[in-house]
Amino acid sequence: MKTIESSPGGNARLTELSPRLAAMKQRIRAGEQRRLRDTQTVEVQPECDAEGLSWMRRAARLTSRMCAAQTVVIEPDERIVFTRTVCKVAPLFTEEKLRALTAGVTLHELGPISNICADWGMILTQGLMGRKQVALATRARQSSNPEAVEFLDAAIETMDAVMDLARRYAATARQLGRQDVAAVLERVPAQPATTFREALQSLRLCHAVLWLSGHYHCGLGRFDQYMWPYLQADLEAGRLDESAAEELLAEFFISLNKDSDLYPGIQQGDNGQSLMLGGMRRDGSNGVNPLTAMVLRVARAVALIDPKINLRVDRHTDLDLLALAAELTRIGLGFPQYANDEVVIPGLVAAGYAEEDARDYTVAACWEFIIPGRGMEVVNIGAASLPAAVDKAIRAGLAAGESFEKILERIGTDLKAQVKVLAEASRKLFLPPAPYYSVLMDGCLEQGRDLSRGLKYNNFGIHGAASSNAADALAAVQTLVLDQKLIPADRLLRALDTNFAEDEALRQQLRNDGPKVGNHDDRVDALLVKLFDLFADACAAAGDNGRGGRFRAGSGSAMYYVWLARGHAGMREPVVGATADGRRAGEFFSSSLAPSPGVAVSGPLSALQSYGKLNYRRVCNGGPLTMELSDSLFRGQESTRKVGMFVRAFVQSGCQQLQLNTLNVDTLRDAQRHPERHKNLVVRVWGWSGYFCELDEVYQNHVIGRHIYGE
Repeated sequence: MKTIESSPGGNARLTELSPRLAAMKQRIRAGEQRRLRDTQTVEVQPECDAEGLSWMRRAARLTSRMCAAQTVVIEPDERIVFTRTVCKVAPLFTEEKLRALTAGVTLHELGPISNICADWGMILTQGLMGRKQVALATRARQSSNPEAVEFLDAAIETMDAVMDLARRYAATARQLGRQDVAAVLERVPAQPATTFREALQSLRLCHAVLWLSGHYHCGLGRFDQYMWPYLQADLEAGRLDESAAEELLAEFFISLNKDSDLYPGIQQGDNGQSLMLGGMRRDGSNGVNPLTAMVLRVARAVALIDPKINLRVDRHTDLDLLALAAELTRIGLGFPQYANDEVVIPGLVAAGYAEEDARDYTVAACWEFIIPGRGMEVVNIGAASLPAAVDKAIRAGLAAGESFEKILERIGTDLKAQVKVLAEASRKLFLPPAPYYSVLMDGCLEQGRDLSRGLKYNNFGIHGAASSNAADALAAVQTLVLDQKLIPADRLLRALDTNFAEDEALRQQLRNDGPKVGNHDDRVDALLVKLFDLFADACAAAGDNGRGGRFRAGSGSAMYYVWLARGHAGMREPVVGATADGRRAGEFFSSSLAPSPGVAVSGPLSALQSYGKLNYRRVCNGGPLTMELSDSLFRGQESTRKVGMFVRAFVQSGCQQLQLNTLNVDTLRDAQRHPERHKNLVVRVWGWSGYFCELDEVYQNHVIGRHIYGE
């Protein structure tokens, strides 16, 4: 890694890729790794059928066969190795058998467990041999429990498969004369890591096998917390200097992008390879360390969409660190996403999390808060459509001549009905056995109990989607129709029914004269707060989720900001037509916490003030305030420090999460016309970043249409 000094008042150091890493990055962006992929499918179902294996043993067999099928690839310039060569994860059952096994239950998304986070620190400190010894000890204690024995034997099979894969890599490295690579892989992941390089290699291999096993949206957790002890020891012993450590870290980051085109998601880039930095430690002390800043420097130099960076902050977070984080925003990566410890931790405690666990939070694929190693939480079982609840209440209430209070009652009733449908379906949720993932979690091997049976925390999350549009519509009715009586109710209802086709003047009046979220206007902000209170009430009323957990209300929207406006196959949530905020049918809703598309907003600070009024102790599933910044904001030398100061204002406002994206609309439109010129153009889509030219047009257009804060 090449390092350069920053300008006065800037960050301590910036980094550039060495020629070796720049070439490696270029190969991956060009897709050269795809030439190494075998088109064969590893068929496990026939042999499992022949042996009469249970689902548990089939899951273990899949991990074993997928590991064994990988061809060893060690490029001449690689130090952190593993390239996936067999890509397709084969089914464990015939379609007919799977239907029979899952009759009467609900599978989540693609089926396998996803969107949780392993206890990577535990794996690095124990090694797979250490975890195997735990499994064997539990097996001896529970030898009379067939279910525990079967699970533990399956878990041991997966650990043996991963260690054998590492041995094959080590042997090939010896043959190639790569003694450095061989020495690392002869130790890890079987043994505890002792150096920074060993820790990175162990993590790379263990993490990759999750994907081979059929899991997805596999997070990397609190990276600087569990990795710092290894780097610190190396630096103190003189085994590494800072530049060499950055070189290793950059290669690890680049390696995470090798196979990401194989990972499932709504769009390319939506793969959940997220990591968390900074924040409070379990004992309440400050977790920021030298690796925190190093990760930010290296991510800026690598400038790829993986890993997605999250940064935990509070009012004491150093301004130099925030300015360094703003460098990533400046170059358009769409991260880091910020989480406010002063809001998130109390919210999790209020939701029933032990304080030491709440302090240890990370995020799932996008933004939902989870506890590494201790949570088997399903953070996205669906979305409550806030615009649908508001729209139905407005139409019915105005037609019946009801008061505004009665309209609010209708909204609460509708939200309870929406949540009830989601809750009832999720109580039938079936999570398939996950013996390999169980190895990586706290308590599974120790108790002889598979991850699918639950962990310490087993809550479900529901998104409260498109909240700003819903509040704007409700405020327009209260202010313009009921209070000021500027718009007759029947005129509004006719316009909604006809999609404003015959009353453009009314649409403009609703658009321009109604109070809008994002302007620190209590008339509409109070209604936004009320909507989330009603939504939180609905989640609380849903009761137990059937797995000993609760339903967590969230303020995010994920892909629902498009689906609720345009529809999507198999979607339970209703598509919403024209709405009383002046939005036409088919036009996009706001993404997560953001002003409604196209509305006039006073400025970014007023948006902070609006969203800081929410009671995040009741809305703790996560969901960021999303802001698009014009690239013109970054023209001055002090620009990144100013953005850092804005992040401080975000903390002080009492908001929960913040994500910033730097955009230039002219560049985006040119990228639509000439994608070949903008291959590496990155944007934040919702809780993840992707290459703009690889997105479907509907998502490209939404990004282009977002409100952009300029100079």
